[in-house]
Amino acid sequence: MKKPSSPLLPGIKRSLSGRLSLWIVLFAIAIFIATLSYVYAVLQKAVRREAINGATRELENTVLRVNVILEDVELLADNLEPLIYKDLDNPDAMMELSRSIVVNNPFLNGCSISFEPYFYPSKGKYYSCYSNNNGHRVYTQQEGNDQYQYFYLDWYLLPKLLNQPCWTEPYTDQEESDDETMDSKMSVSYCKPLIGNDGSFVGTLSLDISLEWLSETISAVKSYPHSYSIVVGRGGTYLVHPDAQILFYQTIFTNQLEHPDKELWTLGKAMLDWEDGMREIMLEGQTNYVFYKPLMTTGWSVGIVCPEKDIFGAFHRQQRIVVAIVFLGLLLMFVVFSRVINRQLEPLRKLAVQARTIANGNFAQKLPDTNRTDEIGVLSKSFNYMQGSLVNYIDELTSATAKRERLEGELHIARSIQMTLVPNKFPAFPDRKDIDLYAFMAPAKEVGGDLYEYFIQDGKLHFCIGDVSGKGVPASLFMAITLSLFHMSSRQGLPPAEVARQINDGIAEKNEQLMFVTLFIGQLDLKTGHLEFCNCGHNPPVLMRQSPEFMQCLPNTPIGVCPGWDFEGQVLEIGHAPILLYTDGLNEAENIRHEELGNDRVLAVLNQEAYTDAKALVERLRIAVASHVGTAEPSDDLTLLCLSLLG
Repeated sequence: MKKPSSPLLPGIKRSLSGRLSLWIVLFAIAIFIATLSYVYAVLQKAVRREAINGATRELENTVLRVNVILEDVELLADNLEPLIYKDLDNPDAMMELSRSIVVNNPFLNGCSISFEPYFYPSKGKYYSCYSNNNGHRVYTQQEGNDQYQYFYLDWYLLPKLLNQPCWTEPYTDQEESDDETMDSKMSVSYCKPLIGNDGSFVGTLSLDISLEWLSETISAVKSYPHSYSIVVGRGGTYLVHPDAQILFYQTIFTNQLEHPDKELWTLGKAMLDWEDGMREIMLEGQTNYVFYKPLMTTGWSVGIVCPEKDIFGAFHRQQRIVVAIVFLGLLLMFVVFSRVINRQLEPLRKLAVQARTIANGNFAQKLPDTNRTDEIGVLSKSFNYMQGSLVNYIDELTSATAKRERLEGELHIARSIQMTLVPNKFPAFPDRKDIDLYAFMAPAKEVGGDLYEYFIQDGKLHFCIGDVSGKGVPASLFMAITLSLFHMSSRQGLPPAEVARQINDGIAEKNEQLMFVTLFIGQLDLKTGHLEFCNCGHNPPVLMRQSPEFMQCLPNTPIGVCPGWDFEGQVLEIGHAPILLYTDGLNEAENIRHEELGNDRVLAVLNQEAYTDAKALVERLRIAVASHVGTAEPSDDLTLLCLSLLG
């Protein structure tokens, strides 16, 4: 008798994702348990914290060592001051005292007890008792002379001006070697002012420390194999640095001119601002952690530079081990999963091949049957359904495309027919020299509702311009009817107001769609310049005399609105002044921000240049509209008509 199976197993067998998930979980658990157990057993979060604490302690010890050295020098100066005052009246005793100070304190590089000019009349203008230890023996001399006027140097002037002890910035000190030649050595001095019994400044006690000796002392202790110490002065000059070539001659900012480094610049600024802390920077292509702390007594800043490979060396070694374990685990997972997934997805490959055949246009291709109940079975049924839907969709799309192409063709023909309804050959009257006329029309869609017309009869120019409400095919049909009625009425020689009345009655009689057209109708006497016109709700034309201005027009209603409307006409003597007629596609042209060109800008464009001829004016306005609209879709049909009498 078979044992009943667990209800979980049939679910896994029916689900491809269930089988894959089971394998992934089993192998992931095995790999990550082994990896994480090793990682958390060896690598602890305290590694980084302890490393930083160790470097910080080293910095504290370094600062302490420097402070001890500096405090020893300052304490020595305080102890020597009474000895100087005791024998202040004996200049020779000052020379002996200077020598004994250097002999008894081997950490000093030199000592100078210097006095104001003529302080000792018997010694003359200069008297500076200077003793120097060159490492082998001590030399003592009076160093003041016309070539070495010590009372103008920093180590003498600073305590005098500040009236208090101070440390100098590094300077080059000349010392006598055993072969009686002069060697240069970088030093810093602690200078203390000497005050006489009357309270006046009489001289300076200066104790010198060799920066080379100070650097060796500070760098003697290392927490890591490749760590090193640096000290920068108040101006950023390196006072202590393992690279002797940049010591004393370069600042922490020197390389910023050729190779800007924001991190190093920020570090230097923080050290000069007497801040303390830690920063991560790149030096010579390697990551380094710099721990820094100020020496408040001198204004210097001490730093410990620790390469990341030293601080986190053990951590990185363990990290590489972990990466290797994870990599091997993933490789093993890849091999196992590839075999499993490859076997499970074989039916899906067959389905993909058949689907690709359908995608190439063979919609009658039969998809493989499957009795599977998992995701592949569901996918196969979905493809069968998609195949039927796709065939129906393509049939519908083919039919719709054919209809659209036919409609586009018909609209193109309609546009061509519409454009033939208005005059489009220029010059308009090539045999006449007494009139200049030019027109332009651009529908917003394939066909539009703008219109214009003109002809000469009985010595008069009959013309009109209009804008049908709406756009597209209905507007174009309405436009054709309006032009036809205009021709019928104007050819009778009727005045513009009567022409408007007849057109209005003809349109309003059967205007079930309640469409209308704004219309400007004019008759211009070509001999006298006498203009008779009727404006039926259209934009007022622009008359260009001294300057362009809109004509004053009576407020007649548009054509087709009110049957039996009594239109009023007007007359105006325009002479040879050009007149511009237009539709609202000019002044109401919108850009992508929905800003209209506006009447003011239209007048501004007309004022840009003097009138030369009708075509130039129309082209100028057309370019202005195109520039204003830019990439926006045209919001309305645009029609322009300009005319003027010549001679």
